[in-house]
Amino acid sequence: DADFLAPATVMRCIALVASDGRVGVAALDASTGELRLFELPGDLDTPALRDELLRLDVAELIIVEGLELPTGFLPGVARTSLPVSLFDLARADDRLLRAVSAVTVAVVGIDHLPLARRAGGALLAYCERARLALPPEFLRVRVQDTGSAMRLDPQTRRNLELLAPLGSTRGPSLVSLLDRTRTPMGARLVRAWLQEPLLDVEAIQRRADAVESLVIDRGSRHALATALNLTRDLERLIGRAVQGSATPRDLGAIRDTCVALAAVRAAVADAGDAEIAAAAEACTAPDELTRTLGALLVEDPPSTSRDGGSIRPGADQELDALLQAGAAARTYIAGLEDAERERTGIRSLRAGYNRVFGYYLEVPNAQRSAVPPGYMRKQTLVGAERYITAELKEQESVVLHARERAVAREQELLRDAARAVAAEAPALLACAAGLATLDALQSLATVADEEAWMRPTVDGSEVIDIDAGRHPLVERALGPGRFVPNGCTLDAAERVLILTGPNMAGKSTYLRQVAVIVLLAQVGSFVPAARARIGVCDRIFTRLGAQDDISGGMSTFMVEMTETASILRQATARSLVILDEIGRGTSTYDGLSIAQAVIEHLHDSPHLNCRTLFATHYHELTQLAATLPRVRNARVEVEEEGDRVAFLHRIVPGGADRSYGIHVAKLAGVPAGVLARARQLLEQLERSRPLAGRGAGDTAGQLTLGISAPASHPLLVELAELELDTMSPLAALNKLAELHQRAGT
Repeated sequence: DADFLAPATVMRCIALVASDGRVGVAALDASTGELRLFELPGDLDTPALRDELLRLDVAELIIVEGLELPTGFLPGVARTSLPVSLFDLARADDRLLRAVSAVTVAVVGIDHLPLARRAGGALLAYCERARLALPPEFLRVRVQDTGSAMRLDPQTRRNLELLAPLGSTRGPSLVSLLDRTRTPMGARLVRAWLQEPLLDVEAIQRRADAVESLVIDRGSRHALATALNLTRDLERLIGRAVQGSATPRDLGAIRDTCVALAAVRAAVADAGDAEIAAAAEACTAPDELTRTLGALLVEDPPSTSRDGGSIRPGADQELDALLQAGAAARTYIAGLEDAERERTGIRSLRAGYNRVFGYYLEVPNAQRSAVPPGYMRKQTLVGAERYITAELKEQESVVLHARERAVAREQELLRDAARAVAAEAPALLACAAGLATLDALQSLATVADEEAWMRPTVDGSEVIDIDAGRHPLVERALGPGRFVPNGCTLDAAERVLILTGPNMAGKSTYLRQVAVIVLLAQVGSFVPAARARIGVCDRIFTRLGAQDDISGGMSTFMVEMTETASILRQATARSLVILDEIGRGTSTYDGLSIAQAVIEHLHDSPHLNCRTLFATHYHELTQLAATLPRVRNARVEVEEEGDRVAFLHRIVPGGADRSYGIHVAKLAGVPAGVLARARQLLEQLERSRPLAGRGAGDTAGQLTLGISAPASHPLLVELAELELDTMSPLAALNKLAELHQRAGT
């Protein structure tokens, strides 16, 4: 039910059919009437199917009875099993053709999708069982071209914070940053664009041209935003009209949107861009429907037809006559109290209405003797009697029947109006698509203008060249002027960048930043950079962060290796691969060996050689730049002054030789005594002292550093643990005097 959906959310019911190494998919958004059909190679556990279903926002899954789904397949999604007969191809084709009023599947353009047709037919059968109306003028069958958009796997969607922030349900995400839309339709389209980065350079250029046009022409963009504010969620309003559930307020919203379309077209009349012009041309409402709704409905219709008040006076003669009859009777009843007081001489007589007993004349018991003949007792109260008269009863009947008939007539007129809307569904849905496109374009343009983003150059090369790039979410969190921008160059000569540097210095932010800029460029958006050239990437793979999979029985390291293996199997020469701290979940030598082998494979494999950013704490890996020609080193710059270390967050050429882990530990509040011991151990390690066993008393096989701890003097321990930052100068002097005195005794 669209009433319970968040405006920017799409929830689809999806049917699957798997056979002979292919999977057919039918995805229905019942709130907008869109039925997507497509097929993919592979089985139900193929990653491509998982990625597509994630993009489609599945709410319910329809499968054939007896089908066993892979473990962990779409957890949390409701499942419904249907008889195998409903998936029969002939029956499915018949149901599909009737649903769209077509003669052959070739006319619809789905003759090459037998499995998807079977899924679609079963899905429509399920809708029939649920009494969900999908008339031909509302249902739109769309063949989804899965090769026109970049696939985004769950890890990349999560790591780049496409739809939700990392590790939280609150906070900014990319979609919330990009969503400056004025309509729910536009918000849904921005969400879809972000999940479907384009692969075709010309398509990217066309969208970017439209965005640039609105960035430059602020006047048109502001006028467009103002006009869009007058529109409503036309897509879902049409769906309610088709389903017969449209309220008077819904019909009023359709009317208001139809009227506002002229202002929308006028706002972009001088935009001079083909994409904008095509979208604006689609925003042409059916004139007859606009006039009908305008003449029929009051300015602000109520949310329900139960009590009337939706139809404009003069719109319908029959309704006007009923309302006038009821009004005349109410006028008589309103004057009855004064008339009866005058006629009977009972000054305390009162006329009233009760939902149970209807209209009445109430007389206090003290004046009951003055009640004239013709008054009929209707109800006895403690201190009064209530009466009716024949004339009052007659007028009451007129009022009540006129009201019932007027409400019934209003509801009939509203049903006719909803049917008129449904009949114009194709034209109105085209208007909705045009509005959504214009709204999404102005949203991207608004972000670009307000955030000082630049248009990237997107081409068919294998180059990524970014000057002064920024991570948009981190920049927003830090505030204006505080984010340190960094560039990135990956080309034919330099395919793999090994990034070293301390924790908290910004390595992960830099990795995400590059991936986000590439993704935004292929969405057709401007990007947060001074300049950028992006050669189209077919996939973006990310292996970032540490997390386990308790429900799947996998440790942190197993998750890391599984994701790495998936990347190495699926990446191509046109992919962008982002890897962070590969090998850290196991022993030092194992981790270092795995990390180096992964780099060599990415560099040397003729099927890969892909653009790669590899962040690591294994400084030994920087030596690979001397032996692998397309590897180069970069590090996060650090400024040292005595014991003070400042992370500058600048990416500069060369490898780091220190990780500054002890400094980070100090920032985290590790006790001073532990830090002092760690520095001592580090100095010993840097002089290449070997690892050795503690001795016979230790647990077998446990290795520790071969350095014996000196005997700690109590005063030294106490001195090391002093929190000097929190002590006043006087307290520090007093403590020093105390320690001095104790040391001399």
